[in-house]
Amino acid sequence: MALPELTQKLVESKLGTYCHNKIPAHLQQQLRLSFSFWSNCVTLFEEREVHDTPGEWTKMPIAQFRLDVVDGLWRLYCADLKRRDSWLHYQDVEPTRDFEVMLGAMDLDRSGVFWG
Repeated sequence: MALPELTQKLVESKLGTYCHNKIPAHLQQQLRLSFSFWSNCVTLFEEREVHDTPGEWTKMPIAQFRLDVVDGLWRLYCADLKRRDSWLHYQDVEPTRDFEVMLGAMDLDRSGVFWG
């Protein structure tokens, strides 16, 4: 089930601001953050310019936010780098209705699974 329209707009605003502010201006020509929606999930990607191919970018998944439509709680997942297209539940933050709590949890992470 897709995210409700109002929820999607709120996430676009909050995550768009987060992505814009996370990368220092002097690095934005080489590195950027983006996100996409699919069903009840929002996936955050890190994009880097391909070294030998100017103008071409490669995309790596960083985090996935999932809204449980039954209980209305967001849950945070980190990319499983050992298994392509697989996600691991990030257990250091409790499910919450507040999407911004998930963004803060990524910044507070000491294990390096998001920004290692």
